[in-house]
Amino acid sequence: MNKITGKVWNFGSNIDTDLIIAARYLNSSDPDHLAKYVMEDADPDFPSKVQPGDIIVAGENFGCGSSREHAPIALKAAGVAAVIAPTFARIFYRNAFNMGLPIFELENAEEIIEGQEISIDLDEGTIQNNTTEKTYKFTPIPPFMQELLGCGGLMNFAAKEAKNA
Repeated sequence: MNKITGKVWNFGSNIDTDLIIAARYLNSSDPDHLAKYVMEDADPDFPSKVQPGDIIVAGENFGCGSSREHAPIALKAAGVAAVIAPTFARIFYRNAFNMGLPIFELENAEEIIEGQEISIDLDEGTIQNNTTEKTYKFTPIPPFMQELLGCGGLMNFAAKEAKNA
């Protein structure tokens, strides 16, 4: 899982966890159920438009609001391969890695426009805009965090570690 390539969907700043998955859908923690409604309050058509492997590029403070793990679960279950933003709410940042959803902090993320195709190289710490051929640099994800993502999240990582003990 060292490279991710996908089509971009743009969202603005301060996308909170209620916009990612509205509280009215939290009567279930089933990922498939949550995926049906992901980002619905930010873009009502998003659940039907998003395709596996697509990438969200957003503004500042993505994932602010509550500490619910439902938000990264819903994104991942809908097929979102990664989220890029200048900043993330700290609890969302941790929850995303725990759930196995790759997220990347990129200061000038707003330069990446909806519909473009990008490739993220986790090892190199680069995002290549395949549409414009511009390359962006981010701080590479540490190997341990990459291992978490590769396992699909913290619970799968822990299960693997227990099995190998």
